[in-house]
Amino acid sequence: MENKIKLPELLAPAGSPEALTAAIRAGADAVYMGASGFNARIGAANFTPESLKYEISRAHEAGVRIYLTLNTLVYDREIGDMLKTAEAAYLAGADALIVADLGVASILRRTFPDLPLHASTQMSGHNLEQAKLLAGLGFERMVIARETSRENLELVCRESPIEIEAFVHGALCVCHSGQCLFSSIVGGRSGNRGLCAQPCRLPYSDAKGGKSYPLSLKDLSLAPHLPELIEMGVSSLKVEGRMKPPEYVAGVISIWRRLLDEGRGANAEEMRRLAEIFSRQGFTDGYYVNNIGKNMLGIRTEGDKARSASQKTRIDHRIDREPIPAYERSARSDDYKPKRASGKRGKQIVNTAVFQNAAQYTAKAAKFFEIAYLPLEEFPKARGARGVILPPVIFDSEMPKVRRQLEEAKKLGATDCLVGNLGHISLAREFGLKLHGDLRLNITNNETTAALEALGFEDVILSPELTLPRIRDISGCTSTVVYGRLPLMVTEKCVGKEIGGCAVCERGQARLVDRMGIKFPVLRVAEHRSLIVNSLPTYILDRPRDLTDGFITRRHYIFTVETPREVDAILNCAQTGSPIPGGKCRRLPQNQPPKKGK
Repeated sequence: MENKIKLPELLAPAGSPEALTAAIRAGADAVYMGASGFNARIGAANFTPESLKYEISRAHEAGVRIYLTLNTLVYDREIGDMLKTAEAAYLAGADALIVADLGVASILRRTFPDLPLHASTQMSGHNLEQAKLLAGLGFERMVIARETSRENLELVCRESPIEIEAFVHGALCVCHSGQCLFSSIVGGRSGNRGLCAQPCRLPYSDAKGGKSYPLSLKDLSLAPHLPELIEMGVSSLKVEGRMKPPEYVAGVISIWRRLLDEGRGANAEEMRRLAEIFSRQGFTDGYYVNNIGKNMLGIRTEGDKARSASQKTRIDHRIDREPIPAYERSARSDDYKPKRASGKRGKQIVNTAVFQNAAQYTAKAAKFFEIAYLPLEEFPKARGARGVILPPVIFDSEMPKVRRQLEEAKKLGATDCLVGNLGHISLAREFGLKLHGDLRLNITNNETTAALEALGFEDVILSPELTLPRIRDISGCTSTVVYGRLPLMVTEKCVGKEIGGCAVCERGQARLVDRMGIKFPVLRVAEHRSLIVNSLPTYILDRPRDLTDGFITRRHYIFTVETPREVDAILNCAQTGSPIPGGKCRRLPQNQPPKKGK
């Protein structure tokens, strides 16, 4: 008898009780939703801890699983409140928690050892090595990056020791998830904390002064590719949309349910229907088919809105039966006491730096910095340097090239490696390099520094989103960015090509200009991948009070667009504690009152 291929789970969004009803009735196998706080869609109606038991009970009665999102970064003084939310979900019978913070995952694993954990897309999982590492940390599923191609997705699904969940329909962030600081640094609203202001949907000027939308992507839809997704063994098909109304959930999920049950891809009429429900000038599958270009861009036009308004699906939100009792489980708290890293910052000043190119690594810089990190392609040109920085994204298809570059760097004297992704740890270990944690690891609490120390990191750079008091709260061998243009976005799509053309991008002269005339440099990394950095550098070395109040003795610098002469001038300022040339800079945020969520 021929074995049938197991169908993947159809996972629906629910930002409200009405959307949950819509998802259940449309045929979802599982639903992901957020509680009042600590989830990446604070703006959705969400669910109160008191309502979770009722909502999860009625979902379970219908045979639908519930995954609660705890997928934001958490500060040390919020750990107690986070645990209360997790406990409410646990006692209400949630089937899993979706987590983005490595420290939060560590606490949850100790406190609720039988509650499954899923690694949020905010953890930037995009290769097989990360799936393997997450399995060792107790995760049962990884939500893979939306930028993953068909080739790479197939490999990860085939070899992964844990389940792989893939986004198949809905809005796309132009930045790799978990790597976006644009809204936070420029607008004061953290995407990593559920408050993204969506700067990617705004117009920007191109090289000729015209307005365009170089960061706004069409919505994703892999509906025509469903048979391939089933064949390769994707465990869960995720539809985006917790900010969307119930009508959206009902319409999209019902179409995907039919396709899944019939084991086929969407036809032209079904794609038209999906576009009428919601789209941004149609859909894209550019990342999946590895066709990344201008045709991926799109905005929400008045025509799109009119079509959606005329095609709203009517939903009956009444509940016709009483819910069954929720699962009766009790939280275990063998350890609620938080872990702290054992490493100490020390009283001695330690200076480290990242250089975008070898020319910036001047003789003065070589004497000033204990460790200088350079990109793999630039390291051979920087005599005397001993640190390499791994690319922020390394898909499995890119691993052979990176291994060759690391082998060459090792032969040339590399001893230290700056790592910004959990999936890259094994590469550094493979070549015997010392592990140092980049700011891309989004470290905002003591539990995360302790977890990274346990993985072998010698020191880590704290998240630039932290205020000075929060920096002071964190122990261990931690560094703080004291100078540099912070990385705001890493995009799989080439932004420089859209705003200035390939030649301008290659020369490092591409600039993203917003509505206020503020210019953000766009750097070319890894062929056509783009790195957008802040318009102003962070600088605090002329503020000795900030340095002492934050116990900032390990100091990290980032050099991106500076000339060699400018590098030396900045180091002169650092040594004397004077303002940088021009004086304009970004300061570390001071203590901020917490923003109230719904």
